[in-house]
Amino acid sequence: MERYVTTNSGRTFYIRETPGENGTIIGSHGLTGHHKQLRHYQEAFSGTYRFISYDILGRGNSGPAPEGSSIDTHANDLLDLIATLEIKRPILLGYSMGAYISAIAASRLSDVEALILLDGAGRADDGTRQLVLPSLERLKKTYSTPDQYVEEARKLYTKLNIEWNQQMEEVVRYEITEEDGVWKHKSDPGIITRDFDSFYTFHPEKILPLIQCSAFLLVATGSIGGKGPLFQKGGYAQTKEWISDLHTEATSVNHYELVFHKQPEIIGQIQAFLSGM
Repeated sequence: MERYVTTNSGRTFYIRETPGENGTIIGSHGLTGHHKQLRHYQEAFSGTYRFISYDILGRGNSGPAPEGSSIDTHANDLLDLIATLEIKRPILLGYSMGAYISAIAASRLSDVEALILLDGAGRADDGTRQLVLPSLERLKKTYSTPDQYVEEARKLYTKLNIEWNQQMEEVVRYEITEEDGVWKHKSDPGIITRDFDSFYTFHPEKILPLIQCSAFLLVATGSIGGKGPLFQKGGYAQTKEWISDLHTEATSVNHYELVFHKQPEIIGQIQAFLSGM
């Protein structure tokens, strides 16, 4: 079921919810993504866990992000959404930027059941910036037809080792909207850039020790376009140091394959983690 939710604080989110009886997973997506980015994980856990994915403010069909948007404000938004939906003992799952958001939210919420970090909440460095900033250029462009945007995205993702299929096309078409006779990304590139810059304000030593639940960290070591992984060697050293109850796994797939390809082995690792708590 997909629907709009207006929170207690007046924010509007677009969510996708699937049923399950073993608790509630709420999934936060990456920097330029939206709820469809977590489709494979939602499908894998649906029926066992209630799974809620949502468009972070400033993405997809959710409301606009504030001018001071950051991983910190998005964490407060997540807490607002959890309170509005009256979710008790949530399992917070975050991918990429969503991992930062979920970690910060977990540090502020005492009844989190578990935290799942999918290649995020590490130390961003110059290599991270060089990998991410070029991918934001498409957000600044306009297109005469949606097909032009889709074709540019297809070429980009193919270079990143992502198999192009109908699901990928659906993900990409959801990102754009028509405005004044042209097509453009739904997100404000200035907001996206500010959100990315806020990765560098993340202080693991102040935030992560406050997390009281068990956590699972998945590190993607695969190269992105031949330029290495998103987080370089040692990028997760502080994450591992400051979360007291942490289970870590690594995968050879790259950051984007982690969500755009089905990952049965990783799903199995997460299931084992949740079962073992």
